[in-house]
Amino acid sequence: MKIGVLALQGDFREHIQVLRRLGVEACEVRLPADMDGLDGLIMPGGESTTIGKLAVQYDLVEPIRKMIAEKKPVWGTCAGMIILARDIGGLDQPLIGVMDIVVQRNAFGRQVDSFEAELSVPALASVTPPGKSPEPFTAVFIRAPVIRAVGPGVEVLATLDDGTIVAARQGTLLATAFHPELTDDLRWHQYFLTQVALPPAPRNGQDT
Repeated sequence: MKIGVLALQGDFREHIQVLRRLGVEACEVRLPADMDGLDGLIMPGGESTTIGKLAVQYDLVEPIRKMIAEKKPVWGTCAGMIILARDIGGLDQPLIGVMDIVVQRNAFGRQVDSFEAELSVPALASVTPPGKSPEPFTAVFIRAPVIRAVGPGVEVLATLDDGTIVAARQGTLLATAFHPELTDDLRWHQYFLTQVALPPAPRNGQDT
């Protein structure tokens, strides 16, 4: 398996380090040629407007959309989640715009308002040893967006205590408002690799 990390701006290096810790081949993506042979893509946190403009400048928008159309997995964290969303409240910035979610940018204020929160994430049971309940995930929020609404095909994976949606999945698309790559907890990357990138085989030869 080979996973690319969009390396135009933001904390792409941290994602690559986590992937390599998990024994996965990982590479930086800056140009369309860098996407050749990829099995999946991570779009990291950073400044979503800058990342979007650079993606347009380097002709990456359509190759990413093509990858998604081919049902290859793509995960957006923080800024990456904004770029994946179809609706960001009418703000004018370049988007991939394929995930059926409504996202609010900078929902918690400035960088000085960054915080951590313990999240209950039942989906992480799939990467938890058998017989053990998944521990809460300590999520790092930095100038974070939130998901204000989801379409009918979107599964909510995690919320804050007040019900605010901070993680969701739509088929092979994964979005988190926080930064799993900034912690020592590898479960979100394991979830992406084993459940999104390589979903369980259909039972009895039937499609799921």
